[in-house]
Amino acid sequence: MANKSIDHAFTATSLTSAASDPTFAGVLSFMRRRFTKDLTGVDTVVWGIPFDAATSNRPGARFGPQAIRRASAIFDNDPQYPFDRDLFAQMAVIDYGDCLLDYGNHQKTPGTIEEEAAKILASGAFLLTLGGDHYVTWPLLKAHAARHGPMALVQFDAHQDTWLDDDGRIDHGSFVARAVRAGLIDPAHSIQVGIRTHAPEDFGLRLLYGHQVEEMTAAEIAGLILDHTGGRPAYLTFDIDCLDPAFAPGTGTPVAGGPSSAKILSVLRKLGGLDVRGADVVEVAPAYDHADITAIAGATVAMYMLGLHAERLAQGSTAR
Repeated sequence: MANKSIDHAFTATSLTSAASDPTFAGVLSFMRRRFTKDLTGVDTVVWGIPFDAATSNRPGARFGPQAIRRASAIFDNDPQYPFDRDLFAQMAVIDYGDCLLDYGNHQKTPGTIEEEAAKILASGAFLLTLGGDHYVTWPLLKAHAARHGPMALVQFDAHQDTWLDDDGRIDHGSFVARAVRAGLIDPAHSIQVGIRTHAPEDFGLRLLYGHQVEEMTAAEIAGLILDHTGGRPAYLTFDIDCLDPAFAPGTGTPVAGGPSSAKILSVLRKLGGLDVRGADVVEVAPAYDHADITAIAGATVAMYMLGLHAERLAQGSTAR
């Protein structure tokens, strides 16, 4: 035990050091990364947005960041599967904590999120956000597009989120429509994977329905994503309800007929060629979960996003 430590989130002496906390103990930052607001020398920021006032069905995603952090403790300091590397050997990652929101004044929420996200992005760090419901992607896209220009949206979801609104609603089902109208994303090179509902309009995005995902291999799905985005800067958003409720019961609007976590993780693993400029994992609602199934899936998706970014950094293929 001489070389072991605990509470790595506070006791770490380096941003690139591995943790040695027991999986059952210690401070629960995301994958034991140091809790700090200091962005000096940081490659990647993990940030929580505990917001669920935009949900149309079951609330509870405000507890998503906590649940994902807790589930991420299962990732010890061994090389992370399937990347076969210590993700933090050369990638400095911090847990930036959570966005402070006024629960009694939701109209201020988008501006608060956008402003804080812009501050993080101005440091040159890659931002991985833990939601929260899917409304949070709207201000996140605004902050990322201000830095990178219009992006290709790669969305894993059971829902299109293209319902029309008056641009003033706090609604988790309309951020894609807004993003197209505002010029934040390039619809001709954006794609939605796992869709199992119908919305009035698709706004020109490519749709890959749940039954198509079921019939395709992971390699075919990943190849279609890479071809459709065409090497453009991309924003990757993952609504946990993309997965079938058998693999993600703890979410606000579950839809039967979705893919397994194994299949979608295999798809993500094959997206190394995607030029991801920002990413989020949203809609984990632990009150409806069982044995942390959904939280573990969300934490694993987030870990894969970090793994892909670590590989891009190692290859020198990232843009800030």
